[in-house]
Amino acid sequence: MSGYRPYQHIERRKSRKIHVGKVAVGGDAPISVQTMTNTLTTDAQATIEQIRRAELAGVDIVRVSCPDEESTKALEEIVREVNVPIVADIHFHYKRAIEAAKAGAACLRINPGNIGSPERVREVVQAAKDYGCSIRIGVNAGSLEKHLLEKYGEPNPEALVESALEHAKILEDHDFREFKISVKASDVFMAVAAYQQLADACDYPLHIGITEAGSKRAGTVKSSIGLGNLLWAGVGDTMRVSLSAAPEEEVLVGWDILKSLGLRHRGVKIISCPSCARQGFNVVETVQTLEDRLAHIKTPLTLSIIGCVVNGPGEALMTDLGVTGGGSGRHMVYSSGKQDHTVPGTDMIEHVVELVEARVAAIQAEEAKEKAEGIVPELPEMSSAK
Repeated sequence: MSGYRPYQHIERRKSRKIHVGKVAVGGDAPISVQTMTNTLTTDAQATIEQIRRAELAGVDIVRVSCPDEESTKALEEIVREVNVPIVADIHFHYKRAIEAAKAGAACLRINPGNIGSPERVREVVQAAKDYGCSIRIGVNAGSLEKHLLEKYGEPNPEALVESALEHAKILEDHDFREFKISVKASDVFMAVAAYQQLADACDYPLHIGITEAGSKRAGTVKSSIGLGNLLWAGVGDTMRVSLSAAPEEEVLVGWDILKSLGLRHRGVKIISCPSCARQGFNVVETVQTLEDRLAHIKTPLTLSIIGCVVNGPGEALMTDLGVTGGGSGRHMVYSSGKQDHTVPGTDMIEHVVELVEARVAAIQAEEAKEKAEGIVPELPEMSSAK
């Protein structure tokens, strides 16, 4: 049940492509999902375990803070034990950047204008070149340079963009262009305006995010408004949802935002009703259970779970599989938009899980066959770029 309709089309901003390890960012690459660890980096095992949980949730890139030499020493073990590229977050100390590059970081999060003398910048850029690191210029409304605050009087979109371009110029002057830029703010209006202006001012890939968005619920809403606005306008090449929550929660929300806009597809997308007195089964509990039971599925699939026949048949027309609540404890199962059979409520969850797993197995078998025959399927990973 795939395919785009004209009103679902998003035309992405054309940006240059860079690489964060094995992950392409920008150009025609899918929008990648990032998170950041909140363990002590010096506790390598705890950090590795946290990254592995984020990997299970579907993370593409993970950022790790490296504020001291002990952290960059631990980074080598962390990089070796995980399967995703690691961004080393370097605050102001240029030596940490060089150490992180040597330890295997795929990207350095550093603002070149903040690390001291031109010689120090030159050393960091050379380390990035020598060890194949990209760089993320990370401008934040909460830490703008003094001269920009004096010029503008307060943090604003213009100040964020000017700061970003000043840092970019430093890297360009060192013949280094393997970088992406972020201009984050906790204020949604400021962040969106800054990213829109930056998107018009350069062709570098953009890392988008609403910084310090808040708790799991409030931060999800805030990030969805800001990031959804940008992504819908075609702006953004990689993203992080910043929540006061476990890193894997950030990943799940990031994926849900992308899936809602049809920009990437992963796992089972459940379309469900809020439920009411008409429901033939407990929709809320059913959906929660199915989300847990189907969390291991990576193949894109749509599943509608609707409590009654008012909207159920219509929603089932647009999903791969569906269930609509019926009478006498039996519910209608839909396959590819058509009524297929009924199932008793007592068996429904197990039955749906079996149907999903069987459909996924069939999809994977077909993909393997096409691959063996040299057929490249058209994947709905993203909308087209300009």
